[in-house]
Amino acid sequence: MPTLEWIGKSKVINHHQDVPFRVLERKYSFDENGQHNEDNGSENMIIRGDNLEALKALLPRYEGRVKCIYIDPPYNTGNEGWVYNDNVNDPKIKKWLGEVVGKEGEDLTRHDKWLCMMYPRLKLLQKLLSDDGVIFISIDDTEFANLRLICDEIFGIRNFLADVIWEKSDSPRMDAKIFSVRHDHTITYTKNIDVLNLNRIHTDEVPEHYNKVETDGRRYYLKPLRAMGQNDAREARPNLYYAMIAPDGSEVFPVRSDGSDGNWRWSKLKVAENPTRIEWVNGRNGWTPYYKIYAEEQTERPPETIWYNKDVGSNRTSMNQIKAIFRDGKSFDTPKPVGLVERILEIASEKDSIVLDSFAGSGTTAHAVLNMNKADGGHRKFILVEMMDYADSITAERVKRVIQGYGEGKSAVEGTGGNFSFYDLGEPLLVGDCLNEAVAPEKIREYIWFMETKTPYAPLSSGNPYYLGQHNSTGYYFYYEPQRVTVLDYAFLATIKEKADGTVIYADRCSIGEDKLAQMGITFKKIPRDISRL
Repeated sequence: MPTLEWIGKSKVINHHQDVPFRVLERKYSFDENGQHNEDNGSENMIIRGDNLEALKALLPRYEGRVKCIYIDPPYNTGNEGWVYNDNVNDPKIKKWLGEVVGKEGEDLTRHDKWLCMMYPRLKLLQKLLSDDGVIFISIDDTEFANLRLICDEIFGIRNFLADVIWEKSDSPRMDAKIFSVRHDHTITYTKNIDVLNLNRIHTDEVPEHYNKVETDGRRYYLKPLRAMGQNDAREARPNLYYAMIAPDGSEVFPVRSDGSDGNWRWSKLKVAENPTRIEWVNGRNGWTPYYKIYAEEQTERPPETIWYNKDVGSNRTSMNQIKAIFRDGKSFDTPKPVGLVERILEIASEKDSIVLDSFAGSGTTAHAVLNMNKADGGHRKFILVEMMDYADSITAERVKRVIQGYGEGKSAVEGTGGNFSFYDLGEPLLVGDCLNEAVAPEKIREYIWFMETKTPYAPLSSGNPYYLGQHNSTGYYFYYEPQRVTVLDYAFLATIKEKADGTVIYADRCSIGEDKLAQMGITFKKIPRDISRL
């Protein structure tokens, strides 16, 4: 498989492993009662902070659970005010490139910088995606080829699904010097194509080629009953070679254009079960059987690779949506239309799916999720990440207005209902090689469980406060107290009531010999903290 090389690649391909785990600190919650400090338990999240660190922070709870990811990263056109810009003026990315890429970073081109930024983020997104999940990435021609190559590398070339073309413009640009570009790409990959199951698209539109009308008013078109294509020879499907009786009583066999034996699309049994679906046409080559394809049977179609703006919206549509929501003058450059993300959710989400957008921008993805839930009674959850200062003033503010409703008079839009909590990135879980004791114990428990099992942590109602749970017949205990040294001894073992084939216990110290622990099937692990000051 061809791979892409660029300056700095060797420094970033495994950088996601070095990103620290950070705590997510809830700042406020929002629901039908408005904004408040009390935790409403919402599973919808808006996170303010660097999306690389935010994605790493999500791993303990969400690795392998996200069904649908949509991201609209910077297109790197050279004309954008994004933080990863051509001159690397933003101190965050300048510091990051200096630390991660080193002196090589001084020679990076605009494309090198963009690839260094995207690669570790895509690695974490791949980890968060469920096996049957799908990621959709909006991009234009500037980085399209580079993005395809690094996604082939990260997601696997066989997991590439499609390059969906979105007609973003509803009119040509008359000032274009070369081509008037009217489309964007939406690169689409799955985690594991062997278990993928995409939804079909509902449509009420009847194409023009349904040009016949049944006696009961149903529209249909005729499709030749003879098979076409690579497997249309008799040898390929001999059971589909048989005679059909024409209206004049003659036998008709499936004959290929070269005169050799072909085969029918349908078996004898299916033809016998659907006699009214067969229509005979007497042409210059004699009688030919066709079967009727009715329009109402085509209201559910497989997703197609061209999305027209009349169906999903255009750039003009999205700007009008922003203006309608923010009548107080707030604006946002290049938002995506809600219909575009709704189409993505229709294809790749179920009613209870988790949906992630780590370049959240104006919050279109949350808007689409709330709309879909209202329309079909679903319970999809959204997770948005936005590092810019407008994460609260625009991203979260838009979601609040969508939940409560916006506009006035004839332009009023009813609220969708729903809720979310707003988070900032907090303390790192580790300081050097030691646990950060400023972090709440429950967050540390979640981290320990994830590092041991690579599965999401679900707090238990067990009477033992140090019991984390059982995974693969092994019980896990985190014997931790922030202000005192804990010792794994026989007194602690006496408190363990849960049955398991093996046991892993974290504590500061252990007073039981290794041989005895081995006899009891117990593994002791020292809590990584500086206990000399306790």
